[in-house]
Amino acid sequence: MYLEIILGVLAFMTSTVAGIVGVGGGMMLIAILPGFLPVNALIPVHGLTQMSSNFSRAVFGYKDVQWEVLPKFLLGSVLGIALFSSILFYISLAYVPLFIGVYILLSLWSERFNEKIKRYENYVVAGFFQTGLSMVVGATGPLTMALLLKDYKDKDKVVATGAALMSITHIFKVIVFIFFGFVFFDYIGVLTFMICGAVAGSYAGIKLRDKVDGKKFVMVLKVLLSLLALKAIAGVIF
Repeated sequence: MYLEIILGVLAFMTSTVAGIVGVGGGMMLIAILPGFLPVNALIPVHGLTQMSSNFSRAVFGYKDVQWEVLPKFLLGSVLGIALFSSILFYISLAYVPLFIGVYILLSLWSERFNEKIKRYENYVVAGFFQTGLSMVVGATGPLTMALLLKDYKDKDKVVATGAALMSITHIFKVIVFIFFGFVFFDYIGVLTFMICGAVAGSYAGIKLRDKVDGKKFVMVLKVLLSLLALKAIAGVIF
């Protein structure tokens, strides 16, 4: 029972962070879980917990979800999950976090890069890579958040829409792991506590987000995304 309680509290804390700034909770959780769960359960358990966290955050903030981007993202997600799940066991994706990290840093801080990439950057492509790569990377939220941050300046729209898109990603991921034979019921105790913690964290994050200034929010989000990107790059290099 101690394990379940600890993981429930950790899920609450990381979901609260994501509820405030829109990103970071998933990466924090995937970094913590190896100390508590076997390797084969890490991404499936993380995926179902994050599905609950993101879906509840999107439901709590449904008025701010920018629904027009969902069909494009959904199309990309279907293509991405179909490709990556079919080649999952045949390719090495060790350098994927490096490319994600570099992309996020350039996208956030380089005007020249944004001018070059603008003609190719869209929600279909984002859905393809975010959902496909989530099968192996675990937490790919920063990919879409970097795009949303450029399209929407309102913090509630960014967080709520990002949560809706990540919900799609994790739903597909959970379905694929069920198809591959992972038995979620074997971890029903852990999952119950983590899902409850994640949903409660989403609610707490929304309440705390109102206390954050809009301009400060954008800067905090940029800095957090940059730190996560640097962490991903360092993980590959070192």
